[in-house]
Amino acid sequence: MKVVYFLLPLAVLALETSIATASDPSPLQDFCVAVDEPHKSLFVNGKFCKDPKLVKAKDFFFSGLNTLRDINNPVGSNVTQMNMDKIPGLNTLVISLARIDYDPYGQKPHHIHPRGSEILVVVKGTLYVGSVSSNQDGNRLFTKVLKEGEVFVFLIGMIHFQFNPEHTPAVAFAGLSSQNAGVIIIANTVFGSNPSIKPNILARAFQVDKNVINYLHKQFWYDNN
Repeated sequence: MKVVYFLLPLAVLALETSIATASDPSPLQDFCVAVDEPHKSLFVNGKFCKDPKLVKAKDFFFSGLNTLRDINNPVGSNVTQMNMDKIPGLNTLVISLARIDYDPYGQKPHHIHPRGSEILVVVKGTLYVGSVSSNQDGNRLFTKVLKEGEVFVFLIGMIHFQFNPEHTPAVAFAGLSSQNAGVIIIANTVFGSNPSIKPNILARAFQVDKNVINYLHKQFWYDNN
């Protein structure tokens, strides 16, 4: 009988712990503002599901990752996203894919993925890649030169970049641990926001003259996604 009295509190504690540690689904978009009236809802966190009886093979298929994208742009790269918008069957599967084409000396500028980690494999050419840890870990820079067939991992929320150091084009494929990992290109976000962040705020944050910020605000910040 004593054993029963001993095990019962443990069972209750275990149940409470499991309930307390349960988490909400991860966000799949930048924001999802709540509404009380369903008829005014336009978006959900992800996508609505198709009737299973209407699902076709085409819902899980995409053709075109063998196509070179136009890389004649200011950053010298272009990204072909393979997320749930391109392959509806990816919805709820927590995965996506991307092809990145790099011009000679082109780059994928410093950016983060707010909702997923990335594993990158080089399939053509050479890439110099890097990732920076958080302030908590001393903003350490991890870099590597990747040849064909080599892989590098970028953790969720960490600033990272890729640069083609050669005079020939490069191609890489990236797998992401989200059906919509999102991308925040640092320069575009800081200096190309709409409306602009006030120059005096940025000047103090970056510890430069306000004229430098005004110059950067006037630049065209190209989005290659």
